[in-house]
Amino acid sequence: MCGRFAQYQSRDVYFDALGAAGSDYVHDPEPIGRYNVAPGTNVLLLSERGGELKLDPVYWGYGPEWWDKQPLINARGETASSGRMFKPLWAHGRAVVFADGWYEWARSGDKKQPYFIYEKHHKPLFFAAIGKAPYDDIHGHEGFVIVTSASNKGMVDIHDRRPLVLEASAVREWLSEDTTPERAEQIAWKAALPESDFKWHPVTDKVGSPKNQGAELIKKVG
Repeated sequence: MCGRFAQYQSRDVYFDALGAAGSDYVHDPEPIGRYNVAPGTNVLLLSERGGELKLDPVYWGYGPEWWDKQPLINARGETASSGRMFKPLWAHGRAVVFADGWYEWARSGDKKQPYFIYEKHHKPLFFAAIGKAPYDDIHGHEGFVIVTSASNKGMVDIHDRRPLVLEASAVREWLSEDTTPERAEQIAWKAALPESDFKWHPVTDKVGSPKNQGAELIKKVG
């Protein structure tokens, strides 16, 4: 799953990594500076409206009126396109979360050790997401969820689920309003970065509290 992640570089860095530097968006070289993004907060979310890329602050979580539990924060990529909860979002609410890495907790004896997972060359990441569009409207707790996939190889030792991270070259088609739900399924699996593209290391347990922020949270410990 993905319950915490980092989004600390500037929006210009993420757009440059997409090759979208000339797009019509609000340039901002100021680092976002969020090293411990938690569910239930507003997160900058990339989507497409009217053929243009848009960046909006959107609630991380999805709980429609008929849902009587805590809002969900993740959707399993294997079933999101067909299940009752997420099928409409998959069809009309595809989005992307800019990120620099995410946190997972692995059991070590009677404790859980947090790890920071990131692209091995420290490139920006693009998490596949789905939610209640349009994102410039306020929908309360009907925000967005991060799409996940199964982990394998060494990463499964930390957690059996991980965010579905798209290749930068696939982001525009994933977001496009012209892309069919069926094509989006193909993109999700063919354009997802493999585990071999990532590295991870143990970090301080201070990341367990969303009140803690700062670059020290992603530094290797031990």
